[in-house]
Amino acid sequence: MIVEIGHYALTLALGLSVVQCVLPFWGARVRDPALMAVAAPAALGAFAAIAIAFAALTCAYIVSDFSVVNVVENSHSMKPFLYKISGVWGNHEGSMLLWVCILTLFGGVVALTRNSLPERLKALTLSVQASVTIAFLLFILFTSNPFARAVPAPFEGRDLNPLLQDVGLAVHPPLLYLGYVGFSISFAFAIAALIDGRIDAVWARAVRPWTLTAWVFLTLGISMGSYWAYYELGWGGWWFWDPVENASFMPWLAGTALIHSTVVMEKRDALKVWTILLAILTFSLSLIGTFLVRSGVLTSVHAFATDPERGTFILIILMIFIGGSLALFAWRAPMLRQGGIFAPISREGALVLNNLLLSTACATVFIGTLYPLALEGLTGGKISVGPPYFEMTFLPIAMPLIAIMPLGQTLAWKRGNLLGAAQRLMAAFALALALALVVLAVTRGGPVLALLGVGLGFFALFGSLSEIVTRSWSRGMPLSTAWRRARGLPRSAWGTAIAHAGIGVTVLGIAATAWGVESLAVVKPGETISAGHYALRLDGVTPYTAPTYRANVARFSVFRGGVPTGTLEAEKRLYTPRGMATTEAGLMTRGLGQLYVGLGEEDPTGGIGVRLYWKPFVLLIWIGTLVTAFGGGLSLTDRQLRIGAPARAKARRAQPGDGQADALATS
Repeated sequence: MIVEIGHYALTLALGLSVVQCVLPFWGARVRDPALMAVAAPAALGAFAAIAIAFAALTCAYIVSDFSVVNVVENSHSMKPFLYKISGVWGNHEGSMLLWVCILTLFGGVVALTRNSLPERLKALTLSVQASVTIAFLLFILFTSNPFARAVPAPFEGRDLNPLLQDVGLAVHPPLLYLGYVGFSISFAFAIAALIDGRIDAVWARAVRPWTLTAWVFLTLGISMGSYWAYYELGWGGWWFWDPVENASFMPWLAGTALIHSTVVMEKRDALKVWTILLAILTFSLSLIGTFLVRSGVLTSVHAFATDPERGTFILIILMIFIGGSLALFAWRAPMLRQGGIFAPISREGALVLNNLLLSTACATVFIGTLYPLALEGLTGGKISVGPPYFEMTFLPIAMPLIAIMPLGQTLAWKRGNLLGAAQRLMAAFALALALALVVLAVTRGGPVLALLGVGLGFFALFGSLSEIVTRSWSRGMPLSTAWRRARGLPRSAWGTAIAHAGIGVTVLGIAATAWGVESLAVVKPGETISAGHYALRLDGVTPYTAPTYRANVARFSVFRGGVPTGTLEAEKRLYTPRGMATTEAGLMTRGLGQLYVGLGEEDPTGGIGVRLYWKPFVLLIWIGTLVTAFGGGLSLTDRQLRIGAPARAKARRAQPGDGQADALATS
């Protein structure tokens, strides 16, 4: 009965989404407040219906209802409770249901915003968002029904893909979808602005919190996915430029450009057309990522579906929304009034350069990801585009981008002084150079790009923090006064500095991987394998049996300079329901570095293949991403992003009859 309720709730959500799409749109066209007011309750109703459907599917997983095909194929009665829950979205049908649930969640939150948006803009935004919901609900109901029944119902399920039975994969997809889907609100705002023919600072102030929220979640999702691939897949890497990895990275790059572009638009009323285009492209890249994962065109541990029918349906959705939005942009964008003027040497100019570099970097990833697929589709030929291509094209763009980041943050708005900004960054540059030389001396050399990365990472870190110091302290000022002024700075200033510093920390971690050490050997019990300053002795291999898998656990004693420092375990597992083998890497953290052990196949002589890595400072990669996400979250708490109060305050201060007052009063 619960399953039927979930299926009915999906159908009800489709009907409510149609109402949410059609009536507010028509109300905005004829300026009927009653019809526009339908948007909010319809959006909340659609979210409630899909939440019920998602809860029904979750309940089926918890009770192991094997009369549901989705549960049969992705669960097992003996599976741990956490993985029963994560199994809900660890498959194509369930993940699409989560996708739409988050989509309507964002729409519901927009619906709850009172007196902070012009009613016409709000109605059009929710109408556009509902059109996306309709498309994906039709996709779910016609090609990916998560409530399909299994007749007859089997006694036991096939279990979830063993690679997905991990805490990281319980968290990674929801975070990623909150990022992907969050950009749909930015897209909806952009399309609403094009339809309405009005885009101004009020629009920029409205769209920036949603963009920043989506970006923060996408940052966390990518970070979690990277760390999962690092410790779960057994190859010891943190990024492989896999097409599905790139599918999440491209909207992150475009979203980063969009955040900076909305800042320019809000502050200087400039880059209007470019900001609208970025909002469209960012969500379009999210849709392309959805297509890559679910169309069957890719073979990847990240990919869900291999059914061409589903791929065709999603391709039609892409054509409608990407093609339609770009056509609307081409028609309406020339009618938008251009904004303010600024000098090339200014903070706006630096942000424009930032946008150009980010867009170019995104384009290189896009070409490297889709070109092999396009070539195969057109000619049947197959080529592989791997890390060498991306390292040769992406890195030359990323390095100057990181270098100008502190400089742009230091320049003044409208017209800046390049020499003065450079002088304010001299201390940060000198400190970064000194530390890079220390690294050079300690490591007795190293790859040139790695040393350059170390210098850039330190410069980004210290340069970002120098902005806070510059704004809070001047020569001769007591530290107590400086601290008081620093505490009084807007949270957005702190958030920006922290987010940029986090990028610098991540760059340091990436550069440090060049000094990693790898050893590969066949080791028997009692023998040792070394990497860097560490030596591991294999103490033995013992079998272990769990409800859904059998494992051989290799136990190692760890020594540094002959002194015992602990033990480490790595496993080879065989999941019996699927007959699938996996490797569970062994990790030992020492400071900011890690020892990493991956097991290979057993040797006929009784030895076992062991791959040992020593990765100094590798944890900085993920620490930096967390710091960056924290900076973005801190910016979200700033009063400047609470769009209702400032608008109403300005409206109260404006004189009656003033054009600006009339525009702001509607907000």
